[in-house]
Amino acid sequence: MRGSAHASDWNHALGYDDCMERVETSPSAPVQEDAPDVHTRQARLFASVAIGAIVADQATKALIRAWLAEGETWPAGFELIRLSHVENTGAAFGILQGAGPLLVISSIVGVVVVLVLLYTAPAGDRLYTAALALVLGGAVGNLIDRVLRGEVTDFIDPTHYPAFNLADSSIVVGVIALILLSFRPQPPPDEGTE
Repeated sequence: MRGSAHASDWNHALGYDDCMERVETSPSAPVQEDAPDVHTRQARLFASVAIGAIVADQATKALIRAWLAEGETWPAGFELIRLSHVENTGAAFGILQGAGPLLVISSIVGVVVVLVLLYTAPAGDRLYTAALALVLGGAVGNLIDRVLRGEVTDFIDPTHYPAFNLADSSIVVGVIALILLSFRPQPPPDEGTE
């Protein structure tokens, strides 16, 4: 109290009384927190989709390995689409059999490329972000198998087409989405205001 009276005397002596304004603050006024910025929301979307793709891929592969013996098919004799436990030492759809080390390196390069594309992605483009996340999730899902097991579990078997898994599906859907999104009309560049 004494300090504020002393400060008031000094203000009066120096002629600052008319220059000072009292700022009223309301203790009941809510403090507004800044909403997460666009980049934070974009990172959250990317992480959610990528982690969801990885978890779904790894969970379904574990279920297939626990439920069906390698080479076993369910339902037996069904010729449209079925579940078949296939262990694949190659790339998607059975190509490059036995090229494990090359596929590990190419998967790591692919992950780095996706992260660079995410870093340079237009801020707030949710579809582009989700498509990149699907590609990353699929690449990491199969990379986990290659590193830990030396082979990838495939189980979705269209019978007249090589078996594949959810990681392969994520990559294909993500790449198709990226291709389609590349045909969208681009917004005009900001000209800036004077």
